[in-house]
Amino acid sequence: MDIRFKLIRSRDNPQVKALMKLAGSSRERRRTGTTIIEGDHLVLAYGQTGQTAETIFVSESAYARPEVRTLVETTPAHVRLLLADSLVGQISQLVSAAGVGAVVRTPRPAPLPREAATCLLLENIQDPGNLGSILRSAAAAGVPNVLLSRGSVFAWSPKVVRAGMGAHFALSISEEAELGAFAGTFAGRVVAMEPRADRSLYDLDLSGPIAWLFGNEGGGITDELRRAATDSACIPMPGPAESLNVAAAAAICLFEQVRQQCGA
Repeated sequence: MDIRFKLIRSRDNPQVKALMKLAGSSRERRRTGTTIIEGDHLVLAYGQTGQTAETIFVSESAYARPEVRTLVETTPAHVRLLLADSLVGQISQLVSAAGVGAVVRTPRPAPLPREAATCLLLENIQDPGNLGSILRSAAAAGVPNVLLSRGSVFAWSPKVVRAGMGAHFALSISEEAELGAFAGTFAGRVVAMEPRADRSLYDLDLSGPIAWLFGNEGGGITDELRRAATDSACIPMPGPAESLNVAAAAAICLFEQVRQQCGA
């Protein structure tokens, strides 16, 4: 495939302005229903879903590399832009390092799952890195459904997508979900993870469907949602730390369930 590009050098170009606005504004991402994915790994992962990007953009120096040229020319996209290196750096420092990015449509919030299956209920998670890491663990553990409360960080912000390392494309993510209502009708068990719970994670039978409930990094789980849980548990910590990072805690829980269900 031989695709000819016109090199864009001006930051006053309307397409460049739109990219900069999208990269810097959560409001713009929500308004347009699009986000920026950054780096060749994520662009490749997106292309493998069979979907078409709105725009792929690449720096002049990156496009000179054969592997990047192939990626840009073969990934389905409505628009392809070749930008001066300085412009790509103004859009995103990460894109500047990788040299390639894409604007993609963010899926509409997925409907809540009807059938009982292991899922994650995340209440007021604020840190993009934490959420991205949790999504990555969910995808790795084969947990397909993630529900986010209204107060959580936008799942498709560039920082969350970057931390997720492609996990978004393997998951059904429901944002602004009514977690209490869902927990009340969930056919399996709802396990609230709390540092001071009396019961250990390792004392639980995790053979059936579990809705894992994790709360805000600082405030934990709200009383209202805690009441909707059927169980509460903690991760034993013999060291002096008061609590674990929520992303680390989620990974431990999901893979303890994997261990039990695999009969290890």
